[in-house]
Amino acid sequence: MPKIAMDVVVLENKHLSDDVKELIVYAPDIAKQAMPGQFVHLKVIKSEPLLRRPISIASVDEAKGTLSLIYRIVGKGTAAIADLKAENQVNCLGPLGHGFDLTCKRPLLIGGGMGIAPLIFLAQRLCPATTSILMGGRNKAELFWQKRYEGLVNEIFITTDDGSLGVKGFTVTLLPELLKTKQYDRIFVCGPEIMMAGVAKIAQSHGVACQVSLEKHMACGLGACLSCTCESKDGSKRKKVCKDGPVFWAQEVF
Repeated sequence: MPKIAMDVVVLENKHLSDDVKELIVYAPDIAKQAMPGQFVHLKVIKSEPLLRRPISIASVDEAKGTLSLIYRIVGKGTAAIADLKAENQVNCLGPLGHGFDLTCKRPLLIGGGMGIAPLIFLAQRLCPATTSILMGGRNKAELFWQKRYEGLVNEIFITTDDGSLGVKGFTVTLLPELLKTKQYDRIFVCGPEIMMAGVAKIAQSHGVACQVSLEKHMACGLGACLSCTCESKDGSKRKKVCKDGPVFWAQEVF
């Protein structure tokens, strides 16, 4: 699949919470090729820092030719992206990486924190009647995602650390119960690494295939700089998250 690097037009850049924003850009060529789990590398034109910032594709509207990119403002790079206004341009390289394997019939999506964002695109490509999502956060304020999944999934399960919404506890607290009562044939998970490792272990113990989406600091996004490598657990050489991933089968990396 060819990668495209081009200046794209910003259509909207709105707040979803105090430190989370959604950037919508007009990029029809990238939107046409993108698959769930892939990401783009953004560079604010004529701005510091020089390095691009990787952002997962949260959703795609092929008819409109747009990409939705949801990100948290955490440093200079994302702060520069947050300053973009409608009609500004930003350089976009993508789609990059390998996405999710969609050959499943009854999937369970599991997201924690900002890991909930790329699962929106995945849910768009799966059957809503047989897809469920389990999402977790520290509190109710962090789980503003619910409305984005309405109509995309059949069931929404929620956990919060403080019990302010859904079940009190972590996502892994509720997962064993769901796997006992539901007949899932695939788990897709994205979020903090400790959470994904826990989900991978539980999935293995229940005999359910699991894919994880890793997040690492990236410089080039093309597998050349080796800044995003991670240890493999399947006996192969170290994995490049940007090129070999970011989506892996759980047993490859956990």
